[in-house]
Amino acid sequence: MVVFAGEAFTQSPLTTDHVSLVNLLSQIKSGMIDDGTAIGNGLATAVNRLKESKAPSKVIILLTDGVNNTGQIDPKTAADIAAEYGLRVYTIGVGSEGVAPYPAYDPWGKVVYQMGKVEIDEKLLEEISEKTGGRYFRATDNTKLAEIYTEINKLEKAKIEVENFTKYTELYHLYLLMALVLFVLEILCRYVIFRTIP
Repeated sequence: MVVFAGEAFTQSPLTTDHVSLVNLLSQIKSGMIDDGTAIGNGLATAVNRLKESKAPSKVIILLTDGVNNTGQIDPKTAADIAAEYGLRVYTIGVGSEGVAPYPAYDPWGKVVYQMGKVEIDEKLLEEISEKTGGRYFRATDNTKLAEIYTEINKLEKAKIEVENFTKYTELYHLYLLMALVLFVLEILCRYVIFRTIP
């Protein structure tokens, strides 16, 4: 999972651990990194994470709500690199038409929401997906986004072998020690403190 705004970073490496992934996803907050939309940087970071993968189906889902307006890597160049490594990119433009609340900082540094025009570079997203053999989708609400993910999931099925290791930690030591201490206390109480004289 790669998070991008004005720059990009890897929030989670490749994993089949869905619980960890959901936990890391819940930690993403608006304002974590510089504002902007560096689509090329986000895509290039994802390519870098997947390029060595031996999986038969290598897919990137690029989810964005804006127009590329910053970053060191052009999105089209990042798409060319993805295609070179055989990575398919499914692009999703997310957001409602017209205007939507947008986080901004007031003069005191507090986050406030202002209404801003929703702009998505659909032409660019279509070009990225076309170059890499993927598809472009448009999501205007959460229901549509869930449907898109379901559709991508049907298109990209691949079996992978996962080795699970279970590590057991023995915890009986503490309870055994507590039982021994209580046993010794019981002996001391019976024969020393509360000793009965015949």
